[in-house]
Amino acid sequence: MPLFNVAPDQDVAAILNDSPDEIKAVRWGLIPPWSKTEINPYNMINAKGEELLEKKTFKPLIKSKRCLVLAESFYEWKKPEDDKDKKSKSKTKIPYRILLKSEDLFAFAGLWDIWEKEGKKIISCSIITIGPNTLVAGIHNRMPVILPQALEKEWLSDIPVEKAMAMLKPYDAELMKAYTISNRVNIPTYNAPDIHEAFAYQV
Repeated sequence: MPLFNVAPDQDVAAILNDSPDEIKAVRWGLIPPWSKTEINPYNMINAKGEELLEKKTFKPLIKSKRCLVLAESFYEWKKPEDDKDKKSKSKTKIPYRILLKSEDLFAFAGLWDIWEKEGKKIISCSIITIGPNTLVAGIHNRMPVILPQALEKEWLSDIPVEKAMAMLKPYDAELMKAYTISNRVNIPTYNAPDIHEAFAYQV
């Protein structure tokens, strides 16, 4: 069944560097091997690209466990323009769908790992984020790293860490578009095509 509203702890479609010809279901939200349970108390759905080499969990993964997380769009939430006004009654963030102008599938740069305990094995991942391009900057202060198609195989290959880190850049804003969608996206269990329909907000 297609997923139109993927939430943390759900499976995403990913390609791991140890099996680059296979798409696997991988849990979104990294569970480090040292975690005592599969319920990770730390927020590891994303990994800041600027800090990968400083974090004990992510540093070894950028060297040996890179992945592609497949998607057709992603969501971010923007505060209403009048949100800065303390007297304003409107505090609801406005959801946006962000995608390529071509509407083609693309791949986020990600990191993955394996958690095993008492015979249970879970493969999980984090999506790498970076500062936004000019399009996303008007919505949010960060964005996931979208890899140009020409770099996807290289990201999965055995390249030096320095070269992998150099790929972590904002995607070309001229190749992307964004529009507002319904607050239905805020319901993790809501999964239907109409979640992608444009929605006009009045703030």
